[in-house]
Amino acid sequence: MVPLRAAPLQSLAGGGLLALVVTFLLTTLFYAVTLHLAATFFIGDVPSQRAAYAAPVPAAVSILLQQYGRGGAPLAIDASLLVGVALVVTLAADLLAVSLAYRLKLRSAAPLVLLHFAFAAVLGIALGNLLGVL
Repeated sequence: MVPLRAAPLQSLAGGGLLALVVTFLLTTLFYAVTLHLAATFFIGDVPSQRAAYAAPVPAAVSILLQQYGRGGAPLAIDASLLVGVALVVTLAADLLAVSLAYRLKLRSAAPLVLLHFAFAAVLGIALGNLLGVL
């Protein structure tokens, strides 16, 4: 029997459980803000709590899958392919969470998810440049 180890999860955030929890909370906050902006633009006046309900799902998925975008794949697979797979899985999780939180059909939630992705990408790049990370 192989013992379970928490080392892969701890290496994601670079320093233990506290760093992982803080990373998750900040990512959830970022996704909640960008989702609320996208929903306000797409649907109109919506309560911000709905974005807070949906945001932890794509945050958790993107944090768990980020190791595969950095060459940490267990198999010899191209890293750009793994980034694409992680992006598609994160968008699918976002679609399900948005559909449930906003009580939309999947077909109606898809444009909102794409708009959320666009808002998150633009705001993420802007913040990355502002903070000197990119």
